[in-house]
Amino acid sequence: MGDRSTQHVRSETNTKRYLLAPLLAAALWGGMYVVSKWGFGAIPPLTLAFVRVVLGAATLFVLVRLTKPQRSFSRVEWYRFGVLAVWVAVTMATQFLGTALTTASQGALLTVLTPVFTLVLAVSLLDESLTRQKLFGMALATVGTVIVVGDRYGVSVAGGQLHGIGLLLLASLGWAAYTVYGKPLVRRYSALETATYSTILAVPLMTVLVPIELASVSIDPVGVLEQPTVLGAVVYLGVFSTALAWYLWYKGLEYVDAGTVAVFFFAQPVVGVAFGVVFLGEAVSPLFVIGGIVMALGISVVSSAR
Repeated sequence: MGDRSTQHVRSETNTKRYLLAPLLAAALWGGMYVVSKWGFGAIPPLTLAFVRVVLGAATLFVLVRLTKPQRSFSRVEWYRFGVLAVWVAVTMATQFLGTALTTASQGALLTVLTPVFTLVLAVSLLDESLTRQKLFGMALATVGTVIVVGDRYGVSVAGGQLHGIGLLLLASLGWAAYTVYGKPLVRRYSALETATYSTILAVPLMTVLVPIELASVSIDPVGVLEQPTVLGAVVYLGVFSTALAWYLWYKGLEYVDAGTVAVFFFAQPVVGVAFGVVFLGEAVSPLFVIGGIVMALGISVVSSAR
């Protein structure tokens, strides 16, 4: 009896420890706000999304080769990786285009829908449980994040480009689908391998979009590479907020439900504003603190749900 109790405690401890993985992923995504202020915006959106996926895929591939055995996947498994790759391409393209066509307020508010979409898909497709505690925690996290975003940008979405908002909604749905559909592969293989092969297969899908965009805009590749801030932003975007963050996001799925992992996405805009305060000297208001506390309580409630 004592041994079983000890094993149960160890299991719960490991689960809580790995919940830090999606939280760190959200922090890395939040860091993109600071990176953008340091010189981002010199590359058109679809081209930037392509570069991000290529750098992420290359980084992940190196890590897989160094740490995992070489596998031979079946045609069905490659098809499943391919489905994830489609969701990666959809998410990246619509997110970057949508961000370019909308305001910071609209983008931040629509980001809040990603965990909601994830929870709905997890319940309907994976038969995950939807308890009152999880619903209450999700609602708390939503309210807290909206308070933070509203304090930072305002909560109105009026006056924005309707097609830009639609693209961001599709991006939110796309990342939710990538999270939910990836769970079976993550559990069968690993977070690292699933993130790697889905990202690699997304590269040719993103490649198709680049010539179309570059045909209508002008860009000086040499000039871009000569700007250290832009180059640093691209590296951060590809290596840290793609390769590392996507791996960490899937790492959480190895141990907990997709609906539970999803709630950590709420931390992204909160961390983004907090980084702005620390690294850019931006002001923080009492309302931001209140919203952050409410968001953290919501995440805590969902994380402890059984």
